[in-house]
Amino acid sequence: MKKIFLFSLVICAISCSKEPQGNGDYIIFGHFYGECFGEACIEVFKLDSEKLTEDINDFYPNSNFYDGAFETPLSQEKFEIAEILWETFPDNLLNESETTLGQPDAGDWGGLYVEYKKGDVRDFWLIDQTAENIPSYLIPFQKRVNDVIREINN
Repeated sequence: MKKIFLFSLVICAISCSKEPQGNGDYIIFGHFYGECFGEACIEVFKLDSEKLTEDINDFYPNSNFYDGAFETPLSQEKFEIAEILWETFPDNLLNESETTLGQPDAGDWGGLYVEYKKGDVRDFWLIDQTAENIPSYLIPFQKRVNDVIREINN
């Protein structure tokens, strides 16, 4: 009887969780710098299970979902670089009550835009580039997103 109860509890915990289980439908990620000139100031990408595409609009993100045109497919090599974001996506981010974490680009230090969609769950966040201004669980992912963008652009 105890085994059945524990098994039921584990199943409920997995099925009732809002946390990602494996890959989602997509992750949109990018950085933005307001006091900056040139194409590299705003870089936004969309990663799904099959490809990585780059946004051609380069809009400065605001407090809404990003309205991108992800029309530029990138190479398989770049897709493989970005795939690490599926593994490193912090589950706790889905539990955040705020969409703005820290003060992205407030002091001209830039910000990150991250959007996650899986099934009916679709959320986005504007994330400060200054590690001291964001929750500690988020710092490794912030670094990983920046590393992925840097590698994709090399």
